[in-house]
Amino acid sequence: MRQFIISVCFLLSAITPVCAAEFQPGNPRTMKFPELNFQIPKAERVVLECGMPVYLLRDTELPIISMTAMVRTGSVYEPAAKSGLSGIVGSVMRSGGAGGMAPEAMDDELEFMASAVESGIGGDMGTVSLTALKKNFSRTLQIFSQVLLHPDFSEKRVEIARRQAIEGLRRQNDDPKEIAGREIQRAIYAGHPLGTVPTFESVSAVTRQDLIEYHRRFYRSDRMMLAVAGDFDRSGLLKELNAVFTASQNSAAPDLPNISQPKQLFQGEVLYGKKDVNQTVIRMGHLGLTKDSPDIYAVRLLDYILGGSFTSRLTMEVRTNQGLAYSVGSHFDIGRRFTGSFIAETETKAESTAKAITLMKSIITGLTKEPVSDAELSAAREYMINSFMFGFTSPASIVTQRARLEYYGYPEGYLEQYRDNIAKVTKADILNAARKYLHPDAFKLVVIGDGGKFDQPLSTFGTVRELDLKTTVPK
Repeated sequence: MRQFIISVCFLLSAITPVCAAEFQPGNPRTMKFPELNFQIPKAERVVLECGMPVYLLRDTELPIISMTAMVRTGSVYEPAAKSGLSGIVGSVMRSGGAGGMAPEAMDDELEFMASAVESGIGGDMGTVSLTALKKNFSRTLQIFSQVLLHPDFSEKRVEIARRQAIEGLRRQNDDPKEIAGREIQRAIYAGHPLGTVPTFESVSAVTRQDLIEYHRRFYRSDRMMLAVAGDFDRSGLLKELNAVFTASQNSAAPDLPNISQPKQLFQGEVLYGKKDVNQTVIRMGHLGLTKDSPDIYAVRLLDYILGGSFTSRLTMEVRTNQGLAYSVGSHFDIGRRFTGSFIAETETKAESTAKAITLMKSIITGLTKEPVSDAELSAAREYMINSFMFGFTSPASIVTQRARLEYYGYPEGYLEQYRDNIAKVTKADILNAARKYLHPDAFKLVVIGDGGKFDQPLSTFGTVRELDLKTTVPK
């Protein structure tokens, strides 16, 4: 027996090198894979009898139906004297009861059915959404339609929302990052509705009647579109939707206010907010571009190379090589209806504030001086093309994305041509885009921190305007 075991051991020792040579693990840097072939999912577009577009995508994997209404409204349309109005409207549409149904009763019934109805208003879009089990969809749709078309705006809930908004304003200067985010937005969009922020006075001036009039003006079936996904019966669904949204709601639609594009004035500015903290918050940027620009694909790749990835130039130099920050990056928010923005950001210890600002500006300027490398272009292309499919992870995201493209007026075939357009971008295209859309000398620079600890005075970067961060709550 002993002799047998020894023989087996000798045999295994002889075989092992051969197996090791035969089954060596592959090097991920040299491994080859077949070309990724991803077909973009489709959604059906139909038009209700009242003229409202509806995107449909049926999915029977789970007995759940989701729906989102997109409404042509937004905070850009609210009066500056009542800034914050749209946010309160978006909140109280759902929380304030609808169709004569008390808020508490609505909450209880939705919870009992395991359904959800939510509402909100952003800068250029209002939304009302529902999620329901298939068996409870019809009843949830009734509640959804009342919230969307016939909110009651309970006076009690309006007052609660107003007090919550005021409390938010009272605490708005607690977080340095929130201060910096607010102030860079105000600086970039100065003089435009996108740069207007709520105040104690504007929120306090909002009345229930303002909410009613705002809703009456914007929430009409001729200013909406729907995206529906889930386990529904197509004919039954359309019958229900046609019963809810009728043509009679389309009479005498008032024109939307004409909101102009922000003015492209590239003038540098330094804004400082005194805050007794050890870490400085830095934001810098200016206006960017809209979706209609032919340069959007070059800008997408520029975004990735400059500050949109863990291997970006800003991250590698500011974080990895210099150790000045844990987090650093930049982003072009490409405008869908209004001109977007470019913002670079980081947080660093107070003693390295000026060094971090100077380094970030230098890196950004470098992209306007010479082309990116072949390796940078290749990595950015591969990431943008290969990650494209993650925008289609669920039927709800697919159908909502299709509806959003129409809502914002994207050209036909935008999604289908996206990867090809990314693949066509050259180093020269990126260099031209950088020179066109990056102006470091004209940055709005917002710095929140303890100026007494900075390595250099902020006046190194220009005339400093100090922000008033004192909060005085009106009685």
